[in-house]
Amino acid sequence: MKKVPFVTKEQLDAIVKEYPTPFHLYDEKGIRENARKVNQAFSWNKGFKEYFAVKATPNPYILKILKEEGCGTDCSSLTELMMSDVCGFKGHEMMFSSNDTPAEDFKLASDLGAIINLDDISHIDFLEKTIGKIPETICCRFNTGGEFKISTSIMDTPGEAKYGFTREQLTEGFKILLEKGAKTFGLHAFLASNTKTNEYYPALARILFKTAVELKEETGAHIKFINLSGGVGVPYHPDEEPNDILVIGEGVRKAYEEILVPAGMDDVAIFTEMGRFMLAPYGHVITKAIHEKKIFKDYIGVDANACNLMRPAMYGAYHHITVAGKEDMPCDHKYDITGSLCENNDKFAIDRMLPKIDIGDYLIIHDTGAHGYSMGYNYNGRLRSAEVLLKEDGSTQLIRRAETPADYFATFDFTGMFDKYTKEYK
Repeated sequence: MKKVPFVTKEQLDAIVKEYPTPFHLYDEKGIRENARKVNQAFSWNKGFKEYFAVKATPNPYILKILKEEGCGTDCSSLTELMMSDVCGFKGHEMMFSSNDTPAEDFKLASDLGAIINLDDISHIDFLEKTIGKIPETICCRFNTGGEFKISTSIMDTPGEAKYGFTREQLTEGFKILLEKGAKTFGLHAFLASNTKTNEYYPALARILFKTAVELKEETGAHIKFINLSGGVGVPYHPDEEPNDILVIGEGVRKAYEEILVPAGMDDVAIFTEMGRFMLAPYGHVITKAIHEKKIFKDYIGVDANACNLMRPAMYGAYHHITVAGKEDMPCDHKYDITGSLCENNDKFAIDRMLPKIDIGDYLIIHDTGAHGYSMGYNYNGRLRSAEVLLKEDGSTQLIRRAETPADYFATFDFTGMFDKYTKEYK
């Protein structure tokens, strides 16, 4: 699959006149079209809702676009709940899925009427003590343990993850929650990350559907929804085939009709909480080549660094790179593409074959729309860049300004000692 940027060199030449590199750029048209396809894929389920994982791209402008497309939000912290609230999400349009959760987070989730997804059986008492009751609608996260396989392929090892109830704890937990006043239940599980197969959601659905039937029989609980969580991946590498969400939705439908319908559970709503699939392909990091270094290897230094996109440094993750305006030129030069941090792993690409790069060229780093800006940090005192929305009509909108030295110093500048450096930014 050829990786084609959603922005042209001509568009970039105009955009950078207003927003200096580096910056994150998002494609509104692509985001909306993808959200509509997800809703189409699960339209057979009248209660379906995609709860976008806010942690992937925590920007209110993005959240508002997704809200307009019928999505809810999945929140994992106090501030993500606050952002969802101010963006207009109400009550059960928000899921709160957290672990090792502070009391104040549970309290705000309860005050906002969000669906609370408990990560551990001990959290039942903790939640009750924190908010004074157990909500009538409650969800529990399931950890299957062991290895998660599709056919003979090991997809991940849930047993090594810190999340969720064991199977035995689910039965015990549901009984306790019923005694404490819960009326309707949800079941949730996340068993693998960034899967590149259309079989992941249907396989996960079968596990959760069978578990839901068992829990209903064992406890009498009314299971109102089943949350398939995230884990549906995207093709970061051009050699990978994209998942087909329509095929995935059909696979879940077949499992639903084979397992839940015969059990009299045809009113169960299906939820998802995708972040990567919803946003990753619709974000680019736009950066400029500012240095060329030739020693034992050839290096191109750009004005972005791992503070703007941590995944390659942290995981060795592959992100495709396009040299704007040179898409049709031969990739006959081998480069390491590096940032400015005092860390040798601050590289966006290693031994990458690319067209000849000249100083001033713009590099487009693909698939950064999820877990891009949100994983940014300030090592070396580097400042996080702006976020810009490429709107459907071709215009642009600044949706988060770039950080300034005033932002960096703000949390300890109590006496004005940095005014000589920050006053021009205030």
